[in-house]
Amino acid sequence: MTALRQAEIRYRVDPRDVPPVKAARRLHLTLARFNQLLPSLIKRGFPEPDPDTGMFDLDAIDQWRKSRHRSTQNLALANQNAQPSRPVRRFGEKLNGGQGEVQGA
Repeated sequence: MTALRQAEIRYRVDPRDVPPVKAARRLHLTLARFNQLLPSLIKRGFPEPDPDTGMFDLDAIDQWRKSRHRSTQNLALANQNAQPSRPVRRFGEKLNGGQGEVQGA
């Protein structure tokens, strides 16, 4: 059996904390433009970088992006609460040819 070389990657791990250049890319901005807008973004609730590492949390950035559009969230909730387009039958009704619940169950 061959020992793994130290530089060999066995499993890909997508980082969740990223440097400012990748946080900027998530917003489709250059790093210079991101740094220019960052104080304004933070005032609007954009997630601040980690105080020790200076890294940004991509999941927090995605949540922030989605929270800016409340109408989209309301539409998604409305669709979840919508009635099905056809009547839902119980499993026993399907087995019994739609004649109600299965007797003796």
